[in-house]
Amino acid sequence: MIFLKLGGSLITDKSQPQRARTQILNQAAAEIAAAYQEIPGLQLVLAHGSGSFGHIAAARYGTQQGASTPEQWRGFAYVWAVANLLNRLVVDALREHGLPVISLPPSAATIARGGRAVAMFVEPIERALQAGLLPLLQGDTVFDRQQGATILSTERVFAYLAPRLKPDLILLAGIEQGVYADYPQRTRLLPELDRAALAQAGIGASQTTDVTGGMAAKVAAALEICQALPQVQIRIFSGEEPGSLLRALRGEPLGTLIRP
Repeated sequence: MIFLKLGGSLITDKSQPQRARTQILNQAAAEIAAAYQEIPGLQLVLAHGSGSFGHIAAARYGTQQGASTPEQWRGFAYVWAVANLLNRLVVDALREHGLPVISLPPSAATIARGGRAVAMFVEPIERALQAGLLPLLQGDTVFDRQQGATILSTERVFAYLAPRLKPDLILLAGIEQGVYADYPQRTRLLPELDRAALAQAGIGASQTTDVTGGMAAKVAAALEICQALPQVQIRIFSGEEPGSLLRALRGEPLGTLIRP
């Protein structure tokens, strides 16, 4: 069982509104298809970030902080719509490479409280895996019992699912080679990172619009998963180089390993 995230920084140009990196997306789909051919019994839960589709719109409407006014709720619906434009592109790329993908958006099956998932209907994901299908999730708008609405990042989706589906490996693929101790200078790549080292590392937010907190939030969510499942391997790495996703799915030690 492997969880794989295609980060918004990887599959979109986060400096341009609603701009997909179609070549990278097709490359990723081809490597995922190759992994199914190479790895017997592979069970993959795939998810993607929203990149320049959802994040720019969410920043405009403040959806991460909640919704209560009619304008904010219209913004909530708009963010959902543009995020799903990207989801359709991901679905189409995967289908072009023969993958039996089925999109299972968190917005339809998840309730949050204070920005964290507290309830999610997991059975459709389990049944998709049992049927040999490829379940596709995403960072998404969800209803929130405390603040009305929020944006649930892919890492937070994985944090909810991991104790229930118990993956062996979680792969977070973006454009950075891993986690740097001196971001944004990028001269000291960390081969491993645990909670004790996190306080000493200069990990910051994204340089582009990212309403869910950038690299620091990704690492925090990964550490949370590690605490719940100490046996799981979590790697943050770059999926840009051709072959890197396939290598990671094979279990090669790319990027930064997150440890409890």
